[in-house]
Amino acid sequence: MSRVGKKPVELPDGIEANIVANEITIKGKKGELNASFPESVKLQKDQGKIIVVPLNETKGAKSTWGMARTLINNMVMGVTEGYTRNLEINGVGYRASIEGNILTLQLGYSHDIKLAIPEDLDVKCVKPTEISVNGISKQKVGQFASEIRKLRKPEPYKGKGIKYREEFIRRKEGKKK
Repeated sequence: MSRVGKKPVELPDGIEANIVANEITIKGKKGELNASFPESVKLQKDQGKIIVVPLNETKGAKSTWGMARTLINNMVMGVTEGYTRNLEINGVGYRASIEGNILTLQLGYSHDIKLAIPEDLDVKCVKPTEISVNGISKQKVGQFASEIRKLRKPEPYKGKGIKYREEFIRRKEGKKK
C-alpha cells in the first residue's frame, strides 16, 4: 500500500481543479497546469480535495498511485507558490547576463554560450554570478536549471563551475610536491 497515495491533496482557496477522463487541469493565481494519468488510477474530486485511487492491485497500479498523487500535489504547489532553483557561478571571469529572452553565459570557453529561455519560465540574474530560475512547473524549472548546470559542472579541486546554491562540493586535495 502506498503511504503517499493514501493522503488526499488539499486544494487551497482560489484553486480550481477539473477532472475529465483521467486528465486534470489545475488553475490558480500563477497560472494553469495540465496532466494526464494512466488508466490504472482513478482521480476523484471531493470537498476541496483530490483523491487518487488505484483501480486494481497490480504492481504497476500501485507504483502509479503514489506518483500520481505527488505530481498533482506539485501542480497545486506550483500554481499557488511556484518553484525556484538558484544557481551560483564560481570561477575567475565566469558570469551570466540576460538580454531579452536569451541567457548569455561566459564560462571560460573560447566563446559565449547563449541559451533561449523558455516562455513559461522567469530567469533572473541577480548578480553576474547568480542565476534564479522561477516557474510554476517543478519539472520545467528543474530541467532548465539542470541544463544550465551541465554546461560547466563544478570541479572538485578549486570548485569552479555552476552549482546549485544549496549544493555542497566535496573538495579534493591537490597534488603534493
